[in-house]
Amino acid sequence: MNFTATSRAISKGLHRGLPPSAGRSFATAPRFQSAPSYPPSAPYSFLPTNILHSKTGRGERLNGLTEIRGSYYNPVTYTYLNELLLDWGPFVDGVKFAGGSFTLMPPERLKKLIDMVHSHGCYVSTGGYIERVLASSAGDWNTVVRYLETCKEMGFDVLEISSGFLTIPTADWAELVKLTKSIGLKPKPEIGILFGAGGDTEGLESAGTRDPKWLIERAETFLKAGADRIMIESEGITENVKSWRTDVVSAITSALPMDKLMFEAADPAVFQYYIQNFGADVNVFIDHSQIVQLACARKGIWGKTDLFGRVVTFKPNEDLS
Repeated sequence: MNFTATSRAISKGLHRGLPPSAGRSFATAPRFQSAPSYPPSAPYSFLPTNILHSKTGRGERLNGLTEIRGSYYNPVTYTYLNELLLDWGPFVDGVKFAGGSFTLMPPERLKKLIDMVHSHGCYVSTGGYIERVLASSAGDWNTVVRYLETCKEMGFDVLEISSGFLTIPTADWAELVKLTKSIGLKPKPEIGILFGAGGDTEGLESAGTRDPKWLIERAETFLKAGADRIMIESEGITENVKSWRTDVVSAITSALPMDKLMFEAADPAVFQYYIQNFGADVNVFIDHSQIVQLACARKGIWGKTDLFGRVVTFKPNEDLS
């Protein structure tokens, strides 16, 4: 698939015969006010806790974003997720579907669930199902556009662009980032150093890993193309390895801005490592079942031996969250 040529065509208004000024008619979810932070008048507000960046909009917190996994290993139902966000919404910025699970849900139920997540001031991500779309269609332009438009119509905010199972030219990958942004979704490429990463797989360490420079160069390319944020895949770094590749983490964080990175850390030991080394403001992706432990660590009120009483922030001009 030649994304370069076709993206030029769409920018000139040639796609479907539309003039450049013609807007896409998407059914958008109603806008809701973001979920409020816990007020200073809360019963335990006299007890000191860390000040975190305030939550605004849908996942527009300056730093310290938390994205949680929705339905994948187990169903995450409307009632359960609504209750979770009622209690812990101030600490959640986004909800991610995984494994293309949303494509199997009744559409009215999916739309209702997405609208509910929005009502708590959180964004909704597709996860990396674009890999399946590309592979099954041989990179067909019309199929990809239809998938993106359908995601937009259903109310998704973020499109994760993974290629752990695919071999795709970097230039084409960058064009997909541009196309996603032009349709009104926030592109979030997922990049890792281990080929075949991104699925429920084991034994990948035998495949070998890429040089961190490969990851960094592609991340820079995608950020220039308009990527909103880069998801760093855990496989090869803290997952499917005999020992953690902390050298890779150091190389990535030395070369790329922290506010543009999100680390896959769906294991308490992993997100504790990131907090210990980069502070409470690190952006992480976790499982929905881990939000309480992560929130307590960010706020500095609880943790294991290496974190207990050691996580602090200094933001005198920020509101409590």
